[in-house]
Amino acid sequence: MDSAEASDNCAQKEEEQSLKDELAKKTKEVDDYKNVAMYLKADLDNYKKRTAREREDFVKFANESLIVELLDVYENLERALATARKTDDAMAKGLEMIYAGMKAVLEKHGLKPIRTIGEKFDPYLHEALMQEIDDDKEDGTVLEEIQRGYTLNMKVIRYAKVKVSKRGE
Repeated sequence: MDSAEASDNCAQKEEEQSLKDELAKKTKEVDDYKNVAMYLKADLDNYKKRTAREREDFVKFANESLIVELLDVYENLERALATARKTDDAMAKGLEMIYAGMKAVLEKHGLKPIRTIGEKFDPYLHEALMQEIDDDKEDGTVLEEIQRGYTLNMKVIRYAKVKVSKRGE
């Protein structure tokens, strides 16, 4: 009975050890799968955030090319209004209504003029076309706006063309 019991006991221990090894192996596999799942979940979350940001940017700037083309029309309307104010009150009132409506629509879509006169020259907003010696102004101060610049949702779509001061030597 001793040798049969010892043999059963030994077989049982071997089976127990085999099951423990298999359990450890399966536990490691589960941990590996959990890690992979966590990384995939994080990648999916990042993908969702990135696509949402890209979609938001697309919507923000989808009208950019149309607005850039409308800028000349908008500024021509502004010039026509200035001329009409000098000569014909009735026409000026009509043009003023059209101009105000167009300005409101463009502003609603994020268009803003770039501030220029009296500002410090900023190469990210302004394009210097001329310099003028002016000892009364600080070096690099914008003296005159030659063509208005615009931003669309904080992105420069047309740089302001300006004349900049320079101190005499």
